[in-house]
Amino acid sequence: MNAIEQARHAYAPTQIAVRTARAIESQLMSQITTRLRLASENSTVNFPELASAVHDNRRIWTTLAASVADRDNQLPHDLRARLFFLAQFIERHSASVLRGEAVVDALIDINIAVMRGLNGQVAS
Repeated sequence: MNAIEQARHAYAPTQIAVRTARAIESQLMSQITTRLRLASENSTVNFPELASAVHDNRRIWTTLAASVADRDNQLPHDLRARLFFLAQFIERHSASVLRGEAVVDALIDINIAVMRGLNGQVAS
């Protein structure tokens, strides 16, 4: 490669993917939901994977709860309250799942509903 080609390559515009916070949240929730679904298919054999996915799901929801509890959060108050309530439910239901008293289906369903909201889809 000659000097002109090297300069052209060095100064060529780069394409940086710009993703919104909503897109990042949706992708993260999608990854965790996929992990929950896969681990739950055979939870007796995959209990460590299930426990890890449930733990990570709890972390996402704990972070979300802290965010919606912040006075500076720009979401409507009603939506913030509903998300906080869901985070509390996620915490309690996750404990039941880890004790073997419940299945992860409710966690998966809630995550899917939230992802639809993040992606601007209406519930069907």
